[in-house]
Amino acid sequence: MAAPAARLARLSRTVTFSACHRLHSKSLSDEENLKLFGKCNNPNGHGHNYKGKRLSALLTQIDPVSGMVINLTDLKEYMQEAIMEPLDHKNLDQDVPYFAEVVSTTENVAVFIWENLKKLLPVGILYKVTVHETEQNIVVYKGEEATSE
Repeated sequence: MAAPAARLARLSRTVTFSACHRLHSKSLSDEENLKLFGKCNNPNGHGHNYKGKRLSALLTQIDPVSGMVINLTDLKEYMQEAIMEPLDHKNLDQDVPYFAEVVSTTENVAVFIWENLKKLLPVGILYKVTVHETEQNIVVYKGEEATSE
């Protein structure tokens, strides 16, 4: 009898964090920033309740012993360290060193989260990061090498 085929699964976990920021590029003049970013260029910033969903397994086998792709307790701790601690209730531009030179767009927030999670998760398990800035504005990031949905 042939061995059973590996069972593959993708697992997601959602967290919500609140943060403020100002969309402003040091490469542009104040006038150019205002034209490009509009009200999001407010010198005093503005805030969001970001909802981040991390799909954290790419064709990863379900462990036949534990029945899991990854232990959810571990995943929760990784997300706490990679997302909540550096971003929740922070001014992205002032409190997060990464954004000192990088415009704090939702696209770049997704990249930041990807890079932080990638350092903590087992190699090759991270599939994509989805960040909901609002109900209408959603960014999906799948790393530098991934190009298709």
